[in-house]
Amino acid sequence: MRLDCYKIYDVAPEIVPGRPDRAWMDSFVDRHPYRCLPLTMANSTGWEILCPMDIKVIWNGGPRTEDIELKTTGDPRAIASFADSHFQRGIVTFHTGHLFRTLPGWGVWVTGPPNWPKDGISPLTGLVETDWLPFPFTMNWQMTRPGEVIFRKGEPFAFLTLLEHKRLEEIEPERRLMRTNAELVKEYEAWRDSRADFNARLKGREENAMKERWQRHYMRGETPDGDKAETHQTKRRLMAPKEVK
Repeated sequence: MRLDCYKIYDVAPEIVPGRPDRAWMDSFVDRHPYRCLPLTMANSTGWEILCPMDIKVIWNGGPRTEDIELKTTGDPRAIASFADSHFQRGIVTFHTGHLFRTLPGWGVWVTGPPNWPKDGISPLTGLVETDWLPFPFTMNWQMTRPGEVIFRKGEPFAFLTLLEHKRLEEIEPERRLMRTNAELVKEYEAWRDSRADFNARLKGREENAMKERWQRHYMRGETPDGDKAETHQTKRRLMAPKEVK
């Protein structure tokens, strides 16, 4: 599998593997959001494109291009190569500085960094057919109210992951009552009873429950009966783009 990242110019925003940590997760007592493995795995299942400069977005609420103002702590002449208000109506367009290519059938899903809420602005998500596209795509954010928002240098403004999107059309979702799968019912009930028992012991401040603080079935990749999942992962280790001449 490949992701070719062609820099359009000699200098382009940095691309790094997605990082699992988040400032809002760090701020919790005991950093307990990190106990949610689906969160940390989502955070790192893709590549971040980092802001090459500080950018302040100021929107007065109007629909025109001139209703958005962009400022930076660096050279203001550099702003145009990185950000503008191409789509108007409070939408800010960021340029990735790259043209991306993937193998046939694969596309790039581009959005904001997962689980990275940003007050006053929301990322717009796109699916791009990078298996044939001969020109770059942009990353867009929409202001949610008049005001100002700052993107700091080194902060991710885009998040890329790959998707074999055409294969999705071959998937036939089926919905049925769980009682039609006796083995799954057994596993579910074992989890339900185990969870209820643990929560009751935790509420009663039972010593072992207080020491554990939380059940780790998902983190360990095991069922309440102790069966292990062969494909379970607790960390994502993506490769950073390498420079090729």
